[in-house]
Amino acid sequence: MIQSPEHVVVVGGGMVAHRFVEALRSRDTEGRYRVTVCAEEPRRPYDRVALTTYFTGRHPEDLELGDRGLWDDPLVTLRRDHRIEAIDRDAHTVTATDGTSEHYDHLVLATGTYAWVPPIKGADLPGVFVYRTIDDVAAIRGYVERLRAERGGGVLRGAVLGGGLLGLEAAGALQELGLVSTVIQAGPRLMNVQVDDAGGAALKRLVEKLGVSVKVDAQTSRFAPGRTGAVGSVRFADGAELATDVIIVATGVRPRDELAAASGLSLGERGGVTVDDTCLTEDPAVSAIGEVASIQGAWVGLVAPGYTMAEIAVDRLLGGTSTYPGTDTSAKLKLLGVDVASFGDAFATTPGALEVVFADPVAGVYKKLVLTDDARTLLGGILVGDASAYSSLRPMVGAELPGDAAAWLLPEGAGSGDGAGRPQLELPDAATVCSCNNVSAGTIREAVREHECTDTSEVKACTKAGTACGSCVPLVKKLVTTELERAGIAVSNAMCEHFAMSRAELFSAVQIAELTSFSAIIDRLGTGSGCDICKPAIASILASLYNGHVLAEGRAALQDTNDRVMANMQKDGTYSVVPRVPGGEITPEKLIVIGEVAKDFGLYTKITGGQRIDLFGARIEQLPAIWKRLVDAGMESGHAYGKSLRTVKSCVGSTWCRYGVQDSVGMAIALELRYRGLRSPHKIKLGVSGCARECAEARGKDVGVIATEKGWNVYVGGNGGFNPKHAQLLVEDVDDAMLLKVIDRYLMFYIRTADRLQRTAPWQEDFEGGLDRLRQIIVDDALGICADLDAHMSRHIDSYEDEWAAVLRDPARLAQFASFVNAPDAADPSLEYVAERGQRRPRGPVFVAGDTLEVRA
Repeated sequence: MIQSPEHVVVVGGGMVAHRFVEALRSRDTEGRYRVTVCAEEPRRPYDRVALTTYFTGRHPEDLELGDRGLWDDPLVTLRRDHRIEAIDRDAHTVTATDGTSEHYDHLVLATGTYAWVPPIKGADLPGVFVYRTIDDVAAIRGYVERLRAERGGGVLRGAVLGGGLLGLEAAGALQELGLVSTVIQAGPRLMNVQVDDAGGAALKRLVEKLGVSVKVDAQTSRFAPGRTGAVGSVRFADGAELATDVIIVATGVRPRDELAAASGLSLGERGGVTVDDTCLTEDPAVSAIGEVASIQGAWVGLVAPGYTMAEIAVDRLLGGTSTYPGTDTSAKLKLLGVDVASFGDAFATTPGALEVVFADPVAGVYKKLVLTDDARTLLGGILVGDASAYSSLRPMVGAELPGDAAAWLLPEGAGSGDGAGRPQLELPDAATVCSCNNVSAGTIREAVREHECTDTSEVKACTKAGTACGSCVPLVKKLVTTELERAGIAVSNAMCEHFAMSRAELFSAVQIAELTSFSAIIDRLGTGSGCDICKPAIASILASLYNGHVLAEGRAALQDTNDRVMANMQKDGTYSVVPRVPGGEITPEKLIVIGEVAKDFGLYTKITGGQRIDLFGARIEQLPAIWKRLVDAGMESGHAYGKSLRTVKSCVGSTWCRYGVQDSVGMAIALELRYRGLRSPHKIKLGVSGCARECAEARGKDVGVIATEKGWNVYVGGNGGFNPKHAQLLVEDVDDAMLLKVIDRYLMFYIRTADRLQRTAPWQEDFEGGLDRLRQIIVDDALGICADLDAHMSRHIDSYEDEWAAVLRDPARLAQFASFVNAPDAADPSLEYVAERGQRRPRGPVFVAGDTLEVRA
């Protein structure tokens, strides 16, 4: 490592600044540079594109980008709430508002843009906001909550000035807050930068169907105050007036180039710091990236080009030769639940260009492809209402489309080809598949051929394709599969050498054949005697289908160690015991019993992250005695050891909290008792929050439930672990009965179709059609299987029994719980205990040999 690394100072703490730091630290393996990020906001870089989700219950920390470990890197310093007010290019220093200075060897300007407010009278009234940062959206929500409290309920109205991307996002935010809202657009159509007149008309119809009013060709003259002095209405040039309680101005953004201008750097004609194709300004010690940079004559208000600039700036610092390839303004968006996408020459400005259009006003779908005059080469397109073809079409811009172009516009299921009525295509190597990370089809193919990546997850890790917005993942998966097949590598979904089928296929086969034992399954469907892959998977399938005890009917030998003893083995060979505490609610009497058990057996106790009490240090022969004490007190197994429901975390909800709008504890208890013992491909965690403040962190769970004034919002596919994912909205404002039905079906369909040891997040991501298709299956019954899923869940609920209590009733099973086969009641004499913050714990390690535990010093 170089002893004195050069110092790079980044001014700005947004998404592009984060990408720059991430790329620099991943590529600067010699430690040539240390980097200091001067962020004006008091938080780590976050996903500004996902701001609207703050209103659906996400905490600001949920929006943070990347791995927090980046900021623990000794070569990275993040200064938050640290605004730079001056640059001295001669001295190579930047000075903050607090008077502190930083010396730089290289300066990177990533100051982004600010929300532009037109000179409208009344724009400074209380109740008028911009929509740009977390602080902005927090202020909007706080203002609405105060208004609602002051008025004691009633209808609140909101207006959004601006019908572009930001305007529709802001309208979605107001809708999440329960306001009756109107979008006001000065031009003739919504999203005039992305869609044409016909697309704008289709978008307007779709938005209005969702309950948001739209006024186009509306010239605003002023914001007028109401009786309290806060904003009360919008007045238009034609004399019309619109009553409103809140206004969000979303009329566009402008580059934050004032710092650069004050330092003498040149600006572009329309603003932004002028840079060349290497992202350098006229000063070779200063780069500019992202929205503040005027590159090739223009600044661009999109994230993907900013990411490209960040990578180029890093490459140049490290001696590379990268140059800016030009701006790709393609975008795929979901606004107010409506899909909108545009790419390439969307407005057919190329001489001789032809337009192929499909429109279905009833379904709210508008699609257009722009082709060369010979109707063969794709130039661009617009998709409104159905953007499913975007990931396949966008990389084909500039290439000849295979087959009839009109086939790409047909509704899903029409014709033949890729399964959606579209011809099969072969992307050229140069085609960009992942615009967020600028990954080409050739790079993905090279990851398979040269770097020996054998599945989509390995390719994503190798190339970063699909790791940002995720819209390209289906296409990445197709490319990987095709390349593996070309290389002669069999793309097998076999679970293991004993079963030539996937877990989902095996589940269906076992169910249809009504097989009830491992021997019957392997005789009928497999070969050999099984292994440590297929045995636990089959044990899980049998438990899911028939809800039989894990130790019954010869199933004990199929289980993993933890399932076999119904407790979690710890690293010292002892076990932990976790009784179920539904929803985190527990009586004083049960607390006392847990405390007495811990004291009597000398167990180490800890509150878990799932609102339970974990008892550590039990020997295997002690487990039945511990269970008996707990079962006699009315408790049962918490299944902390199983690939099954673990916990349903809850806040205190409307019972105690002044913000709660629903009984989150009662719902959490109902869910935990409903799904307890439900075996699945992997562990399942749920969370229930009583309001949008989201204290139960429900969106980090496999199923998250968040209370609304109208009922419940259900989020699915949230996972922690090595690759954390936030859950996505499945349904909203449902009542209790529909809530249970939706979760029943989601879990049962996951259990049927997921791969072994696949959690809900990757299952949902890999599922063809993604969440939209899952919603069709689970909510709309597109496959006609909902009645079967409902019946399966009912059978599970009706047949549930506590596994601990069942063992206590069975002498044969009890006999399995012994430390030594030849001395079942003996405790290991060499087991020592050490102090751990006032409690005692065993000191090992312990090794497992068959059914015998041996302590070795």
